[in-house]
Amino acid sequence: MRDRESVASRAAPSYMRGMSDSDHGAGSSTGPKDDADVVLKGFWNKVRRTLGRVPFLDEAVAAYYCATDPKTPRRVQAILLGALAYFVVPADMIPDFIAGLGFTDDATVLAAVIGTVRRHITDDHRAGARAVLDRFANTGGSETTDDG
Repeated sequence: MRDRESVASRAAPSYMRGMSDSDHGAGSSTGPKDDADVVLKGFWNKVRRTLGRVPFLDEAVAAYYCATDPKTPRRVQAILLGALAYFVVPADMIPDFIAGLGFTDDATVLAAVIGTVRRHITDDHRAGARAVLDRFANTGGSETTDDG
């Protein structure tokens, strides 16, 4: 295994580090803890798979950073994690593989939630999201984050 500095450690504050990531275990959720598990296990793989195909990916990553920021109120974290779980889980109202429509329901859910908690998503969250997505775009998504 190569020893390399991760994207998140170069691009984002320390609160954005230390999350796990794998797609195993992503499935239906029944509450905030389940939503957190789904998001933490599958978020970065979903970002890598959808890079360049989902126009709201920057907002999703900023929402992820807000949801994992310990300074974010728990109520806001729970709301964001629910929306992000909907994005991560492959089985939803409109399956993601349907060309042109697959992510419209995900975008709608995320936009509604972000509109509700927008004031908690900081410039640092957005800057971290832009930096990570730029690095993923430059490496074809092969570079890792401390989050996954």
